[in-house]
Amino acid sequence: MVGLEVGYLLPTRDQTVRGEHAPRRLIAQARRAEELGLDSVWAGDSPVTRPRADPLLLMAAVAETTERIALGTAVLLPALRHPILLAHQLATLDRLSEGRLIAGMGGGFPNRDTEAQFAAVGVDFARRISRLEESIDAMRRLWSGEEVSHQGKHFSFDGVRLAPPPYRRGGPPIWLAGSGGPALRRVARLADGWLPYPPETTTYAEERQTIERAATARTVTPALYATLCLDEDPHNARQRLRSTIEPYYNAPLERIEQIQAMFAGTARQAADWLHGYAEAGARHVVIRLATNDHDEGLEELADRVLPLLRGLGW
Repeated sequence: MVGLEVGYLLPTRDQTVRGEHAPRRLIAQARRAEELGLDSVWAGDSPVTRPRADPLLLMAAVAETTERIALGTAVLLPALRHPILLAHQLATLDRLSEGRLIAGMGGGFPNRDTEAQFAAVGVDFARRISRLEESIDAMRRLWSGEEVSHQGKHFSFDGVRLAPPPYRRGGPPIWLAGSGGPALRRVARLADGWLPYPPETTTYAEERQTIERAATARTVTPALYATLCLDEDPHNARQRLRSTIEPYYNAPLERIEQIQAMFAGTARQAADWLHGYAEAGARHVVIRLATNDHDEGLEELADRVLPLLRGLGW
């Protein structure tokens, strides 16, 4: 029997949307998530398109104020950074957290706003996936603790040795986002975990099986990024989901929910919905809450949804 691990996305972007800039509240939420028994806390990355607190700096503070809970990025955009600098940051964070880091990564969703973000930092958006793949290869070699040279399409360096090395031998596990053929092959070839958000459980199951068939040389943890809006009145839940998601993305809810896994309803209905993904193979779910009060929302998630999920085994 394998249980479903449950993580919580810190509302870094939601703070910015509301005009708040209070990273200490986010750190306190991470501590509370640990106290409430959640398995992981996560932070997103988007310095320009959807600005928020820097995820690596935030997680460094969280690492120092927690003891057990895993720390993840959902998701980091390596193509915006040089792999030497990013490998150094991630290795230091993994050591600060004593091996609790999960490096969730992605290439960046293809739209005009994301393209503008890449342009702002001088990175060719069309080459972002190639940069992502090369960065992963370079970082894993740099995490060896040995002197490394690299000659690639995007980066070249000679005789680089990083210190400190990561806490875990080989570095933190890398979980990749993405759906569809090329992304799934990339997950199977490069990743330790898969963190997608398909809106249908049937799609999730099919894509997970595709990864399993292709990942002959590695075990890939199947995870899920999902948005919940909880309310005993499903109609109110739907309206609250709309009022949260549309300012977040500056797009209609109907467009976003065609792409991302989202649910609005009661706690029991939400647990049943997540149970469907667990039956489709998910083993770790990262919950983003659509709410105006994230402190209250975290308590509600832990009090009303988490026990239902903890009572399920697969």
